[in-house]
Amino acid sequence: MPNYRRASIPGGTWFFTVNLLQRHGNDLLVREIDLLRASVRHVK
Repeated sequence: MPNYRRASIPGGTWFFTVNLLQRHGNDLLVREIDLLRASVRHVK
């Protein structure tokens, strides 16, 4: 994985993109959105 450098700015906003190997007909992210949200909260 690349070693990206990020500016650390208090109160700054960040985003990330999630892609699935099998995107068509796959509702995994919709079904597990609560788990993804909880994971992000835990990491923050």
